[in-house]
Amino acid sequence: MSTISMVLSVIMAIVGIILCIVIMLQSDRNAGLGTIGGGASTASSDSYWSKNKSNSIEGALSKYTKILAAIFIILGIVINFVR
Repeated sequence: MSTISMVLSVIMAIVGIILCIVIMLQSDRNAGLGTIGGGASTASSDSYWSKNKSNSIEGALSKYTKILAAIFIILGIVINFVR
């Protein structure tokens, strides 16, 4: 295994651990798949909380999850090509 591959593997492991922590910090969403079939009322979707969710901690955790997941996938692809 080359040095670059080892360094990228360590970085991927660190990103994976951070990704797990960020995912576990997110709150439980009770809506789930019920919102697809119209299970949630429209009044709850137009609330103050839903409009300003991106400015909250949950919005930030969601954003960090997406970014870390993208980095994790990209690192996996790069490590595959480096080997």
